[in-house]
Amino acid sequence: MNITSFTYYIYICLLLLCTACGGRATSNTDDSKPIDLIFDTDANNALDDQHALAYLLLNEDVFHLLGITTNATSGGGTIADNDKEAERVLALCNRAGTVPLLSGAEGDFEELRDKQGDDSDYDGRRAVDFIVEQAHRYTAENKLLLLAVGKLTNVALAVKKDTSLIDKIRLVWLGSNYPKPGEYNLVNDIPAVNYLLNSGIQFELVPARYGEQSGTAAVKVDVSEMQRAMKGVGPQAAKPIEGRYGGSFRCFGDYSVDLFAHSRHYGDGSSVALFDMATVAIIKNPAWAHNRSIPCPVLVGKEWADRPDNPHTITLWENFDRDSILNDFFATFR
Repeated sequence: MNITSFTYYIYICLLLLCTACGGRATSNTDDSKPIDLIFDTDANNALDDQHALAYLLLNEDVFHLLGITTNATSGGGTIADNDKEAERVLALCNRAGTVPLLSGAEGDFEELRDKQGDDSDYDGRRAVDFIVEQAHRYTAENKLLLLAVGKLTNVALAVKKDTSLIDKIRLVWLGSNYPKPGEYNLVNDIPAVNYLLNSGIQFELVPARYGEQSGTAAVKVDVSEMQRAMKGVGPQAAKPIEGRYGGSFRCFGDYSVDLFAHSRHYGDGSSVALFDMATVAIIKNPAWAHNRSIPCPVLVGKEWADRPDNPHTITLWENFDRDSILNDFFATFR
């Protein structure tokens, strides 16, 4: 065998090996390949979930979205409402039918944890089974990114169903005002948060910190700024979609403007924080925030309790670069 033939032989062997390993399941070991992830969202609650999802979908060179799992929180209606809102964003980004959308839990972890069984059709099972199935394609050295921007019920149920997932998942969660109490995603299912913190899973905490500059609450946008930046931008959908508040839309930019027009604003009456979108941004570019390792805390009632002697650590993200994040977000739609 000459050198050329031998080189070709090695190339074919490597190609077959890659195929046998599942192709994209190994992509996270190569920084040049898109990051595989599942997006777990209460899409119909506010407006930051929709912006985070559109940002994911239009950054295909950075993210490979394996699927969307939904959950229902107290302010976002039923699970069907959350599915419908995710479908709107998929359609506006011309991705309808190309990304699996799995209905998740309406209830909470304590309510559902004892209803799981091989034959039981419990609330949230489709999302839970999808997470379990996908996570088994990954390893401790090459983990599946699970980006959660709502309550953590689906994730906790998946880990309880199969604890081997603990070593296969990198969980990044937008939630809490740590170290202060409160925050919407957290209070919708505190037991799910504690279960995952105590499980030993790789846990990265991205706090909101309402009213403070150190959390994702700092990544807020004035309504007039969104009107200027987003009107008419983004891919043109194959057909118009009806918005959450009515109206007809052909691009995500116009839908974004409408969502802002109907949104609850901050104390100044004119701005809204894109908490969830900021979380996507720091995965795309970790330099847009600071992170540090801390001993894993726990919630006692509704209050955080630090555990300085805990050998298990989590990553805490803080101090987000608002301007860089928003500039990149706007540029994505141009």
